[in-house]
Amino acid sequence: MSLYSQRGVSAQKEEVHKATEKLDKGLYPFAFCKIYPDYLTGDENYVNLMHADGAGTKSILAYLYWKETGDISVWKGIAQDAIVMNLDDLLCVGIHDNLLFSSTIDRNKKQVPGEVLEVVINGTQEIFDELKQYGVNIHFLGGETADVGDVVRTIAVNGTMTARWPKDKLVTNEKIQPGDVIVGFASFGQAKYESTYNSGIGSNGLTSARHDVLAKFYAEQFKESFENALSDEVVYIGPHRMTDQVPRSPINVGQLLLSPTRTYAPLLKQLFEQQFDDIHGLIHCSGGGQTKCMKYLPGDFRIVKDNLFEPPVIFQLIQEASGSDLREMYQVFNMGHRLEVFTSEAAAAGMIAAAQELGIDAKIVGRVEASDKKELIIKTAGQEIVF
Repeated sequence: MSLYSQRGVSAQKEEVHKATEKLDKGLYPFAFCKIYPDYLTGDENYVNLMHADGAGTKSILAYLYWKETGDISVWKGIAQDAIVMNLDDLLCVGIHDNLLFSSTIDRNKKQVPGEVLEVVINGTQEIFDELKQYGVNIHFLGGETADVGDVVRTIAVNGTMTARWPKDKLVTNEKIQPGDVIVGFASFGQAKYESTYNSGIGSNGLTSARHDVLAKFYAEQFKESFENALSDEVVYIGPHRMTDQVPRSPINVGQLLLSPTRTYAPLLKQLFEQQFDDIHGLIHCSGGGQTKCMKYLPGDFRIVKDNLFEPPVIFQLIQEASGSDLREMYQVFNMGHRLEVFTSEAAAAGMIAAAQELGIDAKIVGRVEASDKKELIIKTAGQEIVF
């Protein structure tokens, strides 16, 4: 059993998928988000979408960093994580403007004071103000903030995003076909709309990353930060403190783990306006990492990824600390790119150029081939990994 499983989490969310398998798949079963008819007005030319997600256990890392350093600004990053994990999923069906957002914050008041709530809530509005400069308008409708110390040990920051959207401006992944190339857009570096270097970690796999990278000190000092019933052998078993410097990184360990999830909204808004018809499919490599695409293929295709980015330092750090093999790393983490566009080879160059103009590295990372079954082949570091 992997360490990931021993900690009570699953990269593939098998039990969640089983619990929801009988639910309506919506109008477009291969679309990245569930899409329904426009029940709000009954207009056949529009659809309704609603999406819920959050920062996950990354908020625990913010709690530890704040406790250790006193830097309360890290909580704005958690607000961004909760936003982007909703926004970038919706971007993958074509939605990029006039969205509504409601936040849900559950906290343990004994551990998390009001000033933290202020940073999260005010930070949420600040992020929407920043996105507005790129033509992405998100309206903050408030939400629910509850003191539920019997439910959460520290704080859980989540949100719900909804939109009404024209049906002819949707990306449903039904156009993915053999001969397509896959353009990967880097999750790391510093985009023009980011103020500091981004490690690329996103908001997935943080239970594994936290316990594998951070030292036993955190188990001893912050028992509220983990499930105390877990075996000591899987709790904070790494070599690092949050403030440790990493020779090959411009930021420390805690900042690497807490880099706010990059949104691709400024880029995708451009691509939707300039190359919409060239976009055959969109995948947000979040939960499930580089295997995420398998769930949304509209046929029995073989996906070959053989030109991936070299994993940025955060993933090297996690792998060195955990001893995980490449198969598990690529199942859990994005490993360097968190957005994939399926398109024609001729159209790829324009998309790559648009990304580079915004300071986002991009390249063709793979391709789609005909097959008699759904299959993913990752070729990297001299290995061939088949899913």
